[in-house]
Amino acid sequence: MSKANVAQKKGSQGFTGRKKTLALISMTLPGVIWLILLRYLPMFGIVLAFKNYVVYTKKPGVINNIIHSDWVGLKNFKFIFATSDAAHMIFNTLTYNIVFILLGIVLAVSFAIMLNEVKNKFVAKSYQTLMFFPYFLSWVVASYFLLAFLDPTDGLIVHLQRVAGGEITNWYNDPKPWPYLLVIANMWKNTGYSTILYLAAITGIDMTQYEAARIDGASKWQQIWYVTIPNLRSMIIILFIMNVGKIFNADFGLFYSLPMNSGPLYPATQVIDTYVYNALIATNNIGMSTAAGLLQNIVGFICVMTANTIVRKIDEESSLF
Repeated sequence: MSKANVAQKKGSQGFTGRKKTLALISMTLPGVIWLILLRYLPMFGIVLAFKNYVVYTKKPGVINNIIHSDWVGLKNFKFIFATSDAAHMIFNTLTYNIVFILLGIVLAVSFAIMLNEVKNKFVAKSYQTLMFFPYFLSWVVASYFLLAFLDPTDGLIVHLQRVAGGEITNWYNDPKPWPYLLVIANMWKNTGYSTILYLAAITGIDMTQYEAARIDGASKWQQIWYVTIPNLRSMIIILFIMNVGKIFNADFGLFYSLPMNSGPLYPATQVIDTYVYNALIATNNIGMSTAAGLLQNIVGFICVMTANTIVRKIDEESSLF
């Protein structure tokens, strides 16, 4: 083959390779554009956490307002800890998230193992759909479902209490049952999503491991304990690390919409996100809400790095990075 033909062949291969690369890059464009517009560009707004944001009517415009607003240093961060309820609010946020993480792992893994044991495909798919469906419902819709049961005048549970002649509970004024209601609601909505992830990991386990366990006389429970769960370890740890990063954040819809933002329920439902939102509505201080969001992200970043470092030292293969 002549040098000209070799050069022509290499050029053709190079053009084909560039075409494939261009096609692959074009497939990632929607995600890249989404990240730039909704994740990276808003990061310039972090500067608001250190400014007293003021709207200038003479020369309106967000950029102009940010430029001419006065610097206040770390003053915007103080309001989170200034209130007498700060400790209780932070305690609620951390406690709920710890319960959600631990209970979420146990329930999701358990349901995934049970679904994997269902041999009828139609029944298995039906269960998966029913469990996954609540994940797509907004908390606003879920709050009205709950209201149908707990409404102080026409709620189903209140009606049953009235018929039975028992004491009627004013659910939206009594904070005692709400920690349980919030945990149950969170599990109902989010367990299905995690279950699908664990189920996908289970289906990827090499079946020869189960065959070897059966040959050795292992029972079904022993197969689950010594084969299934060890193979899920990496998935459990990765999801755990990712959830730890949100330990200082709260699901706003869960804590605001579900209890209908009822004031008497604040001892049980007040978390950082709802407090910041209520403070923003009352004071219209954008700088303080930005500072709260920045602080939550910094704490989340530290938690993720710490958890991943600990995991990497114990089991490097199971670490996130």
